[in-house]
Amino acid sequence: MHIQSLQSVYQVNDINIVDSAVLPAPEVLCREVCRDDAQAEFVVKARQTIHDIIFADDKRLLLIVGPCSIHDVRSGRDYAERLATLAREVSDRIYVVMRVYFEKPRTTVGWKGLILDPHLDGTCNIPAGLQIARTFLRDVINLGLPTATELLDPITPQYIADLVCWSAIGARTTESQTHRQMASGLSMPLGFKNATSGSLRVALNAIRAACQPQTFLGISRQGLASAITTRGNPSCHIILRGGDNGPNFSRDHIVQTRESLLENKLIPAVMVDCSHGNSSKDHARQKEVLQDVVHTLLHGEHAVIGAMIESNLVAGAQAILPREQLEYGKSITDACIGWEETEELVRSCYELLGPRFSSAQA
Repeated sequence: MHIQSLQSVYQVNDINIVDSAVLPAPEVLCREVCRDDAQAEFVVKARQTIHDIIFADDKRLLLIVGPCSIHDVRSGRDYAERLATLAREVSDRIYVVMRVYFEKPRTTVGWKGLILDPHLDGTCNIPAGLQIARTFLRDVINLGLPTATELLDPITPQYIADLVCWSAIGARTTESQTHRQMASGLSMPLGFKNATSGSLRVALNAIRAACQPQTFLGISRQGLASAITTRGNPSCHIILRGGDNGPNFSRDHIVQTRESLLENKLIPAVMVDCSHGNSSKDHARQKEVLQDVVHTLLHGEHAVIGAMIESNLVAGAQAILPREQLEYGKSITDACIGWEETEELVRSCYELLGPRFSSAQA
């Protein structure tokens, strides 16, 4: 009796838990927002193309371009339709993949992305967010446009990964063992960013870990806690995004990164994030970063495989407001370049890349 009374008096579990809502199993959501054979074939082919670019079998520039985050699917679809048209125009020299980012890491607090808070009001309707995200990915693929996203929560891939062609692990999570393990089991090519400090070592270690078989805790397609064993992901590469010590997109930085990759017996494949530390958080400077990277590639630094651009319909960023007060097509996270500048920038890079393909054909 005394032991039972103690058990009823002392609470040891869920002291700080306010609510716990059961999510639908991944296979249930995937049946509700199903993937057809044509979409699956497109994803497989897009992943293979990106793999070929990483391994230098395909000489095109891999360009990951799009909004910092998706918060409004209507403007997101508008952007995707425009980008799909532009992507077809430049497809012989540039392989365009759309940023479709649904999860946002926060230094302290703030909006965590469409999956966690799809209504932008703090209600955090995650089941709705997962369904909206999956539907949006499918819509982008139906336009003939490959998809890219950052995977932040290790459970999320079970709900959306079959519709993702390329993914990233961000600067804040590259050092995380959980994310390295998750990456080892993902089916798409993946980039690890250097640390926010600018350290390459963190990303190099991450790639080495993700290439190896791993066993870790996860969930099954049925939503059950599982021990997941992977074979390792061979299609990982590094993303230079700048850091506390400044940008790292110059030719010297890229050469240094290539040598570090080779020393670690890793693929000498380097992508440059033209935003964040490389643009000193000034979205307008992304243009000069991308053009510099293309010039580095043209001058013989073939480790460069691609670049990332944050772009939206309207330039800049806005504060998070009630949905009806938000400006259409403008970011609520990082500031982006606008659509007109995006078109001009992609077309100018297409022209710059001309000699690379002329010499290859010769």
